[in-house]
Amino acid sequence: MAETCNWQGGSNTLYKYYIHELPTSFDDGQPGNYIYSKLNERNLWVPIYIGEGDLGDRVSEDHHQAACIRSKGATHVHVHLNDSQRARQEEEADLLARYTNAYIPHGCNVMKGG
Repeated sequence: MAETCNWQGGSNTLYKYYIHELPTSFDDGQPGNYIYSKLNERNLWVPIYIGEGDLGDRVSEDHHQAACIRSKGATHVHVHLNDSQRARQEEEADLLARYTNAYIPHGCNVMKGG
């Protein structure tokens, strides 16, 4: 069984993610949330990109931000399955509310409207 990590959203909700070392892949048809990440010098996880969608498409070298994610040093991807698109989008927004460092220039998320 994969190691787990709890990520806390801006609402203080905890989300349990399974940690996978890169490179890794997932079968198509597995909707969920994911966080490309790396450990910092204090051995804490740092988010590089926070997203949601079909893990088969999103956790791959074809990700639309793959070059940025690589350039920022992602070593792992944290994932969990989540069938509800609305819940996935709310979780993504909640996590981005706390981890603003996932936005460009430190991370690879692009701020909506900016």
